[in-house]
Amino acid sequence: MFNTPLIGSWTQPHSEHRCRPFQTPQKWNVLIFGLSLFMLAGCGGGGGSGASSAGGTTSPVSTTTAVYATPAQESLSTLDVERVLAQAVGEAHALNSPAIIAVTDRVGNVLAVFQMTGARTTMTTSRLTGTYVFNDVDIDAQGIDVNATMGAISKAVTGAYISSSGNAFSTRTASQIVQQHFPPSPTSVGQEGGPLFGAQFSQLPCSDLNTRYTAGAASDALIGPKRSPLGLAADPGGFPLYKNGVVVGGVGVMADGDYGFDPNILDIDSDAEEKIALAGSQGFAAPDTITADRISLSGTLLRYSDATVGNLHPLETRFSAVDATYGNLIAVRGYTDGTLRGGAAYGTEASGYRRSSTAEFSFPDAFVLTDGSGHNRYPIRAGTDQADVGQALSAPEVQTVLEEAYRVMAKARGAIRRPLDSHAQMTISIVDSYGKVLGLVRSPDAPVFGTDVSVQKARTVAFFANPKAEQQLNDTLDAEVPLFAQRFKTFLNDPDALTGKYAFGARSIANLARPYFPDGELGRPNGPLSRPIADFNPFATGLQVALIKSNLLQHALHVRGSLGIVNDTGTQCTGLPDAPTGQRRLANGIQIFPGAVPIYRGETMVGAIGVSGDGIDQDDMVSFLGLNNGALRVGSISNAPKARRADNIVVPIGSGVRLRYASCPVAPFLGSSEQNVCEGL
Repeated sequence: MFNTPLIGSWTQPHSEHRCRPFQTPQKWNVLIFGLSLFMLAGCGGGGGSGASSAGGTTSPVSTTTAVYATPAQESLSTLDVERVLAQAVGEAHALNSPAIIAVTDRVGNVLAVFQMTGARTTMTTSRLTGTYVFNDVDIDAQGIDVNATMGAISKAVTGAYISSSGNAFSTRTASQIVQQHFPPSPTSVGQEGGPLFGAQFSQLPCSDLNTRYTAGAASDALIGPKRSPLGLAADPGGFPLYKNGVVVGGVGVMADGDYGFDPNILDIDSDAEEKIALAGSQGFAAPDTITADRISLSGTLLRYSDATVGNLHPLETRFSAVDATYGNLIAVRGYTDGTLRGGAAYGTEASGYRRSSTAEFSFPDAFVLTDGSGHNRYPIRAGTDQADVGQALSAPEVQTVLEEAYRVMAKARGAIRRPLDSHAQMTISIVDSYGKVLGLVRSPDAPVFGTDVSVQKARTVAFFANPKAEQQLNDTLDAEVPLFAQRFKTFLNDPDALTGKYAFGARSIANLARPYFPDGELGRPNGPLSRPIADFNPFATGLQVALIKSNLLQHALHVRGSLGIVNDTGTQCTGLPDAPTGQRRLANGIQIFPGAVPIYRGETMVGAIGVSGDGIDQDDMVSFLGLNNGALRVGSISNAPKARRADNIVVPIGSGVRLRYASCPVAPFLGSSEQNVCEGL
C-alpha cells in the first residue's frame, strides 16, 4: 500500500512525485452528523504518468501453476469468542475502565458485542477545528455523539480487514498511515500524507458491495465482506485475531468515549482501550514476524501497539466469570441480535470468498466473491453502458484485462508483506462507465479491505473521466457538492475539466484531494477536492465525505434508535442521479489514493480498472500495466490516449506542478532485474 521512490520535486513542471494515500489530523472526528453535517468537504493527493514496455514480456505467470498458498480454513469458535471477551473484560475491570468490546470474524461478521456495567454508551468524535463557515453560517465543529458500539465494531472490523497472513495491522497502524503527514509527528510537518489517505471512507454502511447482517438469517448470515458502521478506524484499541498464523477476525474496544487517532508517533501512549484489546487478543495474537512494527515504509517502521503484554494484568479466560457479573452481551441494530456465535472460515462458501472455478478464471489460485450457494457475485460480463459509449466493454475484453492484471500482480514484489520478497496480493476489479462491476478477482490472502476499495477506485476514475461528471455533481441533492465541481474547474483553470476532456488516474484525483497542494507542502493551498487545512479533519475531508454524509447520518440514527426507528441507509451511496440502468456511478463512495486508471476505446472512456491490497505503487502498476498488457492482447481497447492523461495538466503554483497519472515501482518484479517497467507506455 505504500512504498515508492521519490523522483524529482513537486515544484518542477515535469517532475515525478510519489503519492501517499490516507491521512488524518488529531483523534478522528467521526460522523460529521447533526450540526457538523454541513462542514464536510473534499480530499486529495497524487498523480503522474507511467507505463511499461517490458512488463508484459518477462516470465509470464503460468495459468496452470499456483503462485500463492491458500490460507488454511481457520475460524473463531464460540469458545474462542468467549475467551477473547473474558480476557478483554477482565483487563477492563482490573483497569477500572468499563468498556464495550466487539469481536468479528475475518469477513466482518459481528460475533459478539459485550457491554460492561457503567460503560459509556455514546462516544464523541474529536474536535479538531474551531469554526467552519458554510453558506455564510458559522457552524461549530464540536464533536458529535454517536452510539459507542459503532466505534467498537469499526475497530474490530479494521483489525481484521487490513491484516493478512503476511501482515498484521492494528488501528494504531491505521492511525499512522491516514494522517496529513507521514509519519505523523510534530517533526514531520511538510512530509506527504499517509499512504492510505482516504481509506477510512471505505467499507461504508451504504456500500453496494458489502453485505449486511440479517436478523434470523441462517446459511447466508455469515456471507462477507460485511460493512463497517464508520468505515475503517484509526483510534487505538483494535487488533486482528489469528489462529495458526491465519487471520480469523478482530477485536475492538470503546471505553473513553473519544473516537479519534494518535497525532504523534514519537511518544508512547498509555491507552486503556489498547490494553483491553491487547488482552483480548492473547492466545490469538498475530505472529511476531508479521506485526506492523516489522514493516518499514519509506524508511519508517510502522507502529503496532504502545501497550505491551508484560504490563497486562493476569488474564481472565473464563467467560462464565465475567458474563452477568461485569456486564452482558447486547444487540446492535444492523449488526447482531445479541447472540454470541462462531465465525466463518475464510475461503469457504459460507464466508463469501472462495477459490474460483476454472470456468470463472484461468489461474488455479484465484479467488472470487460468492453468494454462499456457489454463484459468483461478480461474474465476467459485458458493460451495460452502450447507450452512452456506443460499444461497451465485452466480456472477453474484461476477462483478458483481469487475467493480465493478475499476471502482473503475481510477478510483483509485495511492499507490506513478510517475509521479504513475498508476492504482492491484491483485489482487482473492472467497472463500466456507469460503475457497474463487470468482474472481480483476487489473490487468496489479499486483505479484505481491498475488495471494496478496488471497486471504489475504479468507479472514482471512471466518474472523473466521464463526460457527465460535472452534470452529475451539479444535479446531486446536496447543495455543497456542486461547489467542489466549481473549485475543481477553477483550480485547473479549465471550464471543461469535468466533461471528459481529461483521463484522471486515481493518483491524479489523490493529488487534487489533499489539504496541501502539492501534497504535504505547508503554506500551499488545498486541492480543490479537499477542505482547507484549517477546517480539515479525517471525517471532514472534502468531496469524499460530502457525497456520503447523509448516508452516514441516517445509518448512525438507525443504529442509535434514540429518536425511534429510523430506516437504515440504502444500498447505494451518494445522492447522485442514477445512470439509465438504475446503477449509481459511485455506489460505494469515492476513493482518493492511487491504484486505478480508466479504460478507453479510441477516444471514448468505457470503464476502469481498480486495484487494492499492497503498496500504492504496486496497485498503480497492476492497474496500468495490466490494462496495457490486456489491451495488447485484444487490440480493441487501451489505456487513456497520452494526450488526454491528467499528467498533461500543470497547475500554476510555484514554478508549476504537474499532476500525476500513475507511478510504478522502480524494480517491481521478483526474480527479475527489470526496472522502470511502466516507462513510456
